[in-house]
Amino acid sequence: MNAKEAKCDLERGREIAARVETFVRETIIPYEKDLRAEAHGPTDELVNEMRQKARAAGVLTPHIPGGTEHVSHRSTALILQAAGLSPLGPVALNVMAPDEGNMYMLGQVASDAQKDHFLKPMIAGTVRSAFFMTEPAVDGGAGADPSMIQTTAVSEGDHWVINGRKAFITGAVGASVGIIMARTDAGDGKLAATMFLIDLPDPAITVERVLETIDSSMPGGHSILKIDNLRVDDSAILGEPHQGFKYAQVRLAPARLTHCMRWLGACKRAHEIASAYAVKRHAFGKPLIDHEGVGFMLAENMIELKQAELMIDWCARILDTGVLGTTESSMAKVAVSEALFRIVDRCVQVMGGTGVSGDTPVEQIFREIRAFRIYDGPTEVHKWSLAKKIKREVLAGQ
Repeated sequence: MNAKEAKCDLERGREIAARVETFVRETIIPYEKDLRAEAHGPTDELVNEMRQKARAAGVLTPHIPGGTEHVSHRSTALILQAAGLSPLGPVALNVMAPDEGNMYMLGQVASDAQKDHFLKPMIAGTVRSAFFMTEPAVDGGAGADPSMIQTTAVSEGDHWVINGRKAFITGAVGASVGIIMARTDAGDGKLAATMFLIDLPDPAITVERVLETIDSSMPGGHSILKIDNLRVDDSAILGEPHQGFKYAQVRLAPARLTHCMRWLGACKRAHEIASAYAVKRHAFGKPLIDHEGVGFMLAENMIELKQAELMIDWCARILDTGVLGTTESSMAKVAVSEALFRIVDRCVQVMGGTGVSGDTPVEQIFREIRAFRIYDGPTEVHKWSLAKKIKREVLAGQ
């Protein structure tokens, strides 16, 4: 888009974000004590109830206004930060992982028929989805290294037979849409993968167990599943066969960045709560914030929150040019996830015993952010990838 269009888009993004923030603060935050917000995420009953209210308020799937075109990545950043002010905000507004990333990828890659069948209900917020990529470590399966993928899809005429096990599949329980990544044979001896779009549940896919994890904001939790002779026809292929790794790159950078956006909103909320606590709570004859040890922690939070915000905006600007932004999103993911963890850790510390209790959402935000340092690639993997890029560039210049 040109400069005028970008300005108009950003103005629209600010307006949507303002409405989202009002809705989250006034309507969704009161749900945080709802007993239906369980250890494996909010129940479908709670999700549907919140989404009905979001739909009535005109803020459901707000980054795809009208259910057609996405706003820019810069505008998405504003909207998702506002949604993230509550751990329940992203799911209430239908901008949570993995659905938000799945919607983006389907919008870029899916056929018209696939968009009608799978994407439209996702945008409408009437179904949830799951992305079947990672696999059990005990099987030597794919995790941060997708080349280790063990799940296979074998062509049999006009059908494919898929077998394997998947692990840490977010939202699989209760999902209606599944995207399966499987190793396929392109006939050239090279590693290849294909993505398949399927309806869920399917009798060939069984949930072995739902993992007990430190985070609790995503509906359906994270599951280990077995895929046993799942038969699909050619129409289930997302895009072209053997191009799964390529399409994963389409999804990768924006999904990394939207994680940063949502959890930046969560950390801003934690900082608000900790700051209010430090102003009201007295110890040793004065408010906590007047003790330099506490005041300086909150000042550091203020600085790092702004740095994270600027890093996100920088990466979003680059993605808005149409490039993949793999390097930039790696840099942003490392910088933002590590900064947010420091920020929320200080919030817990400032609040003392209250910070480690469930009396405020700060304790949950701390748990969610700790997991974020692993999701979409651990910090160390991103640094390793960046170091390889540095090496290549140095050697190329010699």
